[in-house]
Amino acid sequence: MTKMTNVFRKFMKDESGATAIEYGLIAAGIALAIIAVVNGLGTNLNTKFTDLNSSLK
Repeated sequence: MTKMTNVFRKFMKDESGATAIEYGLIAAGIALAIIAVVNGLGTNLNTKFTDLNSSLK
């Protein structure tokens, strides 16, 4: 029974899984920020190219 208790204590002290989850959340946040910036730039660039195309015609 003592061995099982020691294994359980080791498992409760292990924080490596929590660190991986934190890194995953940080990566997801960065990805959302990149998507928002690219989406905003894409709309702006589309407008610019449309205006340029109209002026060249």
